[in-house]
Amino acid sequence: MKVKELRELSKEELTGRIDEARKSLVELRFQLAMRKLENPARIRTTKKELAQMLTIMTEKEAVKG
Repeated sequence: MKVKELRELSKEELTGRIDEARKSLVELRFQLAMRKLENPARIRTTKKELAQMLTIMTEKEAVKG
């Protein structure tokens, strides 16, 4: 998902996506430990997407608060 699309999401939707990304990251790390992960680069991209979402969430809170 692009950053522009993430910025258009509501705070609740963004929180849901952040939770999903965190769960996905835990699953990917587990698969890596079990040697079942086919594409290790997914960990890096998931971490990057999570960081982007957290940054946007912080921006939204700064504007509202």
